This record gives sequence, C-alpha cells and structure tokens, in this order.
Amino acid sequence: MRHRDTSDNEEKEKDLNMAEMMQEESTPMPVSPKKDNQFALQPQECFLLRAKEKKEKTSKTKKRRKKKISDVLAKSEPKPGTPEDLQKLVMDQLSIKHSVIELEELKLPDSCFLPANDLSHSLSSYLKQLCPKWAKLRKNHKEKKSLIMLIICSSALRALELIRSMTAFKGDCKVLKLFAKHIKIQEQVKLLEKGVVHLGVGTPGRIKALIQQDVLNLNSLKYLVFDWNWRDQKLRRLMDIPEIRKEVLELLEMRLISLCRADSLKLGLF
Repeated sequence: MRHRDTSDNEEKEKDLNMAEMMQEESTPMPVSPKKDNQFALQPQECFLLRAKEKKEKTSKTKKRRKKKISDVLAKSEPKPGTPEDLQKLVMDQLSIKHSVIELEELKLPDSCFLPANDLSHSLSSYLKQLCPKWAKLRKNHKEKKSLIMLIICSSALRALELIRSMTAFKGDCKVLKLFAKHIKIQEQVKLLEKGVVHLGVGTPGRIKALIQQDVLNLNSLKYLVFDWNWRDQKLRRLMDIPEIRKEVLELLEMRLISLCRADSLKLGLF
C-alpha cells in the first residue's frame, strides 16, 4: 500500500509541474516601457533628420542660383520701348553720383523725343517717319567731321545688320561704321576729316572716343536713334548690357543731353 501511495504522489507532482510550465509559456514576457519607447522613437527621429537635411540642401541650392536677365526677359512678351523708359533709366543711373539740383539739368525733356517704334516698322520705314526731309538735309550738309544722324547699337555685327537694312532710306548718302571691331580709330578719323559723312552707325564706346578726341563734331547732329528693342542671343536689349548702358550714359552726359534740352537734337527709339 505504501508503495502505491508514493507512486500516486509522484504522478501528481509531475502533473502539477507540467501545468506550471504550460502556464509560463502562455504568459507573455513583460517588456520594459522605456526600451519600447526608445525603439519606437528611433525611426521617427531618423525621418525628421533626413527631412531637415533635405530642406537645408534645397534652400542652399536656391540661394546659389542667381536670376539672370535672360531668365526674366524670356518670360516677358516683347514690349516696345517708350521715352519714359529712357527718361527713368537716365534719372535712376545718374542719381547715384549727382545731387538733386544737378539732376534737374540732366533731365531729358518730353519735347526732344520723336515717336518710338511700335515694333511694326523696319529701320528704313521708321527713319522715314522720323526724318521725312532726309534727302534735303543730306544735300545741304557740307561740314566735315560731323553727322546729321547717329544710330547707337550694342555691337559691330548689329551695326552692319542695321546698315544693310536701311538701304531704302539712306539713298546715296555717306554712312560711316563707328565701332572698334576690325576698324582702327585712325581709319575712322581719316574718313571724318577727308570727306562729308551724313550718317553714322556704331557702338557708344567708339563714338564717345571720337568725340573726346575732337574728331567727331556734334554741331550738325539732328537725330540720335537708339537700337532699343532688338535683343541679342541672350535676349538682352541695348540697355540690359551693363557695359553698354554705362557708355551710353557717359555719352549722353558729355553733350547730348544739353543739345536735347536746347531743342537742337531729337531722340528716337527703334
């Protein structure tokens, strides 16, 4: 009997142990809330850092890229120049180095402007509109080292293009190329001194140099035309090019503004 009781007790203990083991396996292991939060935050922190770095890189890229004049002009529709455009430009630029009182003497009066090109004219038709008595003027012009009309453009190539396109207007008058490319200033001096020249087409830098050397006289000058609306390969107009704009303003200051104010010189914007 005793042996049987012992066997029964051992079987009960085995059953009890098995029940406890099954209970332990089914019960989930407790997880530390602190560790769980750390693991949960890590992906979020990584995402925020990456987003911040991406934003900083984008802002740096935007700051580095400068807006060019060609970007602005490419988005704008062709708009003909007006006298107000030139008047405002002259005042804005000259106000940097002149006092308010001095600026009053440098204003271009409205009366000195001729009708501007509305983009419908060729150069010949525009010049005929500005100067309907051109044939009479050129016939009466006898003074050497002087011109009746001056056309200012941005480059030598553009000057040649303008000369070719004014055939219907110029007739048999003498036209002088006033730019530096492939032409020495001494050659232009000889041509001005040798014979009568009616019309000059060129860049402001070379024209200014000839005036400073007292080779080009402005006494007979009646018309000054700016090649205002034409754009180069970079979509820049005459006054959009900093070095050209600077030379034009210096040229105007030399004597041309005073001639305009005296009503002896008329301005046109082609």
